[in-house]
Amino acid sequence: MTALLTIIVLVFILIAIWQMVKIFDLAQAKNESTTSGVATDKDNTINGYLMMGFLAFIYVITIVSFVKWGDLPLMSNSASEHGPTIDNLMIISMVIIFFVQTVTQFLLHYFAYKYKGEKGKKALFFADNNKLEAIWTIIPVIVLAGLIIYGLSTWINIMGVDESDDPLIVELYAQQFNWKARYGGADNTLGKANVRLIDIDRANILGLDESDPNAQDDIITTELHLPVGRPVLFKMRSQDVLHSAYMPHFRAQMNCVPGMITQFGFTPTVTTAEMRQTPQMIEKIQNINNIRVEKSKKLVAKGEDALERYEFDYLLLCNKICGKSHYNMQMKIVVETQEEYDAWIAEQKEFKNSLVN
Repeated sequence: MTALLTIIVLVFILIAIWQMVKIFDLAQAKNESTTSGVATDKDNTINGYLMMGFLAFIYVITIVSFVKWGDLPLMSNSASEHGPTIDNLMIISMVIIFFVQTVTQFLLHYFAYKYKGEKGKKALFFADNNKLEAIWTIIPVIVLAGLIIYGLSTWINIMGVDESDDPLIVELYAQQFNWKARYGGADNTLGKANVRLIDIDRANILGLDESDPNAQDDIITTELHLPVGRPVLFKMRSQDVLHSAYMPHFRAQMNCVPGMITQFGFTPTVTTAEMRQTPQMIEKIQNINNIRVEKSKKLVAKGEDALERYEFDYLLLCNKICGKSHYNMQMKIVVETQEEYDAWIAEQKEFKNSLVN
C-alpha cells in the first residue's frame, strides 16, 4: 500500500511539473506563430464536453456509493437516550450538504460547458449584482444559523446531566495504552485522586487518596459495566497525554485531558444482549465471521491458529492518536439489566481490600 501511494504521489508531481512547463511556454508566446499551445475552438469544445462527462461521472459514482455503501440504517443503531437526536442532526446536515453539492457541481460544470471559449463570442457577465449577492449571502446565513442553533440546543440537552436523577458516577481513566474504570462503590461517590499519589508497589494504580473515606469502597475495573435505563455520569482523567473517550454506539465522545477532569453523561437504552439480536447486527456479525472463516483456512494451511469467532460488544475507544499503540487502546462495555449489574459489581474488590501492605 505504501509503495502504491508513493507511485501515485510521484505521478501527480510529474503531472504538476508538466502543467507548469505548459504555462511557462504560454507565458513566453509573443505572436500567433508561436502560440501553438493556445487552445482552439475545437479544444474548448472538447473540454466543454469533458466537463459535462465528468459531471455525469460524479453523479453516477455518488449514486453507486450510496446504493452500495451508504448504509443509512447504521444511523439507527444508537444505544443511548440522546443517540437518535444526534443521528437526526447528522442526517439533516448530510441532506443539506448533499443538496448544495449537487446543485453547485451542476452549475460549475454546466457553466464551464455553456460558456466555453469560442472565437468572436463573449460571455454575458455582471461586474456586480446586489440582488444575487444578497441571495447567496442570506440563504447560507439562515441555513447555517438554523444548524448551529439546533446543534447547540442538542449539545446543551446532552451535557445537562441532572444530578437529581441519581446518575451512576463512573471515572474513565486513560493512560498509554489502556483504560480503567472506577466506580464510587456503595455511596456512589468517587474518592479524591491525583497522579502524584500513584504507588505501583501498593497497587494504587490510579493515585487514589488512601486517607479519603470516600475512596475506600471505590472499585477499579478493566471492563465497563452499565445498567440499562439508568443515567451515567462519566468523570474522565488522563495520566499522560491527551486521549479521547469515544463510545460510538452511545454517540458519546469527550477528551481526557491531563491535569483536569472532563465529563460526559448519557443513559444506555439497549443492552448488549438486545443489540446482538437486532437483524442489522446479526447480518453484520455473520459477514465478519464469513471473512474470518476464509482467512482462517489460509492461516491453518500455514500451520497457524485459526481466528476466533467474532461476537459483538460495545467498545470504549481512544479517538486521539496518542502513541504507537493507540490502535489497541480499547475497553469492553457491557450494558445489562440492573440485577445483572448489581451481581457483577458485588463480585468486584474494593480499593481498601486491593492495597498491598
